[in-house]
Amino acid sequence: MSRIANANRLVIKIGSALLVDREGNPDRVWLAALADDIAALRDRGKQVVIVSSGAIALGRRALGLQRSSVLAEKQAAAAAGQARLMGAYEEAFSRHNIPVAQALLTPDDTERRRRWLNARATLETLLDLGAIPIINENDTVATAEIRYGDNDRLAARAAQMISADALILLSDIDGLYERDPRADSTAPFVPEVSEITAAIEAMAGDPGALGSGGMRTKIEAAKIATRAGCAVAITKGADANPLKRLTSNGRATWFLASATPRAAYKAWIAGSLAPQGALVVDDGAASAVRAGKSLLAAGVTEVRGSFEKGDCVRIVSGTGAEVARGLARYDASDATRIKGLKSAAIAEALGYDAGPALVHADDLAQV
Repeated sequence: MSRIANANRLVIKIGSALLVDREGNPDRVWLAALADDIAALRDRGKQVVIVSSGAIALGRRALGLQRSSVLAEKQAAAAAGQARLMGAYEEAFSRHNIPVAQALLTPDDTERRRRWLNARATLETLLDLGAIPIINENDTVATAEIRYGDNDRLAARAAQMISADALILLSDIDGLYERDPRADSTAPFVPEVSEITAAIEAMAGDPGALGSGGMRTKIEAAKIATRAGCAVAITKGADANPLKRLTSNGRATWFLASATPRAAYKAWIAGSLAPQGALVVDDGAASAVRAGKSLLAAGVTEVRGSFEKGDCVRIVSGTGAEVARGLARYDASDATRIKGLKSAAIAEALGYDAGPALVHADDLAQV
């Protein structure tokens, strides 16, 4: 319970088998109970993002399609089903006067830093406005097989993107077992995993019948999320009010994070990305950055290198000492045009305004 109680931001992943009934329609009773759970979490001050499967399954029903591996048919089903999926969520949350918002992502949105920054800014804004983002893969424009590594992986990337404290993977099983409990009823349950080892990975089972992911994809998702400082729970979601049960010490396997989301993100910036350029700053800006504040355009005296928005850049003092590293919010060309300018002059210089910070404090790491 404390892991949920201490989490300010949660990502909930929901598979097709949970929200689509046997006839291929949304399970509105289950969704209504889920909405009750999430509304209760929000009443405690928590922000919630949902990563949802189900569009293809719902679209097949609408178009009269059978299960198929043909990409064009999957894309057509996704196009038809996405509106039905969002309609079901809108109906479920309308009783609580909670707005929902569709966010369709592709692997490029979470793997390429520029698009990653744009997607994160959108999700952050939706959360600040009190909406619940409903994330799904943008299947209708996929050019390869529709498989992100499954929506489990997408959920982990979303949790990493928004620095979530906990990722809840609602499954058809209540957690991880040392052996497949469907084949061996005596298989020991694993309530907690502090490190994902080869032995833990070997416990993974086969995918379920309706969804495209199984225990293996959930463990892969846990590896991504825990490295980003996000704890992960695998718990059974089939019965009503699964989140309420989890907050009341319901059965689940918890994968523990070794750091906070903020610390993991800062470490990633400082040590995992190759700098593509440098911003030379004056003494006042250097002091502000050392104090953890954003680097404003007014404090930049020189722009070096060729970098794009989202690339890692070095922040250096006039003497050449490296002060910090961070993700640029403008590319090198635009950064050159606005260096030294006050915040109010940026829009006039560029014709647009992406904010006063060349590197925001959230994307800045001391080195």
